[in-house]
Amino acid sequence: MQSRYENVLLFSVPFKYNVHYINTKVFGVRTFVKERYYLVREDILPDAVLKTMQVKQLLEAGDAKTVHEGVEQVGLSRSAFYKYKDGIHLIHQLERERIVTISLDLEHESGMLSKVLGCVAVHGANVLTINQSIPLQGRANVVISVEISHLNEELGDMLEGLNGISGVKRAVIIGQG
Repeated sequence: MQSRYENVLLFSVPFKYNVHYINTKVFGVRTFVKERYYLVREDILPDAVLKTMQVKQLLEAGDAKTVHEGVEQVGLSRSAFYKYKDGIHLIHQLERERIVTISLDLEHESGMLSKVLGCVAVHGANVLTINQSIPLQGRANVVISVEISHLNEELGDMLEGLNGISGVKRAVIIGQG
């Protein structure tokens, strides 16, 4: 049976904005990319974007072994492929690939990691990896990678929940992809 969304593609368009921060004695500007997503019917996308998706599918299926082979098969330049490859995904692929990395500074108390993992589970996220440092001066740093495809709420709500746990001194997102 054919899915109603089989030919629907999700196309991301990055918008840049600046965030100012204080880094000890040095002031600086970091540029972050805020992504906005649009659900777009396949027939209105430019050819280069569609061909990029075709190359990605050829590579995934093994019908093309290299990017060079793939772009030659569909008639696309390599530069166009690399320009669009991170911005176009089939909608079902994007749902599976939402992963964030969170850094937490935790008090060294029995059951603290269990509270954190419980909070993540309550929000509908799935922990993929955990990396914990040895506690020094009563605190440990924990870095967790979490799949957020099935969050019950917004990511910010989960982060707020983590920061609200007694013994969590800091919880921040350090990576997303």
